Parts: sequence; structure tokens; C-alpha cells
Amino acid sequence: MAITYNKDKRSGLTYAYETTYVWDKEKKQSRSKRTLIGRVDETTGEIVPTDGRGRKRSPSYVPEEGEYVMPKTIKELRAEVLRLLEENSVLRKEIQKLKSKRNL
Repeated sequence: MAITYNKDKRSGLTYAYETTYVWDKEKKQSRSKRTLIGRVDETTGEIVPTDGRGRKRSPSYVPEEGEYVMPKTIKELRAEVLRLLEENSVLRKEIQKLKSKRNL
């Protein structure tokens, strides 16, 4: 058994895995099996245990400034959908203008 570290390209987080190696007799090759141990803390380098599943945010979570916050009520959700539809139509008009300029 060995501990291996892999960095997630999307999130930039490093995870620690317990890796066991097994010999495959049919293919005559070594195979590895990984089990997630936890996430590696960037500052201390310590492995913080996880249960291997994505967890929802805690109720005490406070979003950072500029971070998208999902609407909590139906009314807020409708308003957000209308805002996004309006933004979408404005962007589509801009695309059409750019296409028409390109074709000239």
C-alpha cells in the first residue's frame, strides 16, 4: 500500500489516495486500486479526512463577495430566469450585429 497525491485540474485541490497494487494474471500487468483518504490542506500539508462524497454546504455558509447565490424562493427564481432571458436576448443581438459586420 502507498499514499498517492493527485491534483484536481478543475478545482486546484489536492487529494490523497491509498493505493494498493494487484497483479493481473491474465494480462500479466500490475493494476492499482485507489481509495480516497481525504483532501490535502494547502497551508499545513496535512490530510483532512473526507467521506468520499460531495457534501452540501453547511447552513452557516456565507458566500464571498461576487459569488453567485442561488435564489431561495420561487419568486426570486422567476426574477432570475427573466433576467437571464433578457441578458440572453441582448447577447444574441450583439452576435447578430457582429456577424453582419463580418459579412460586409
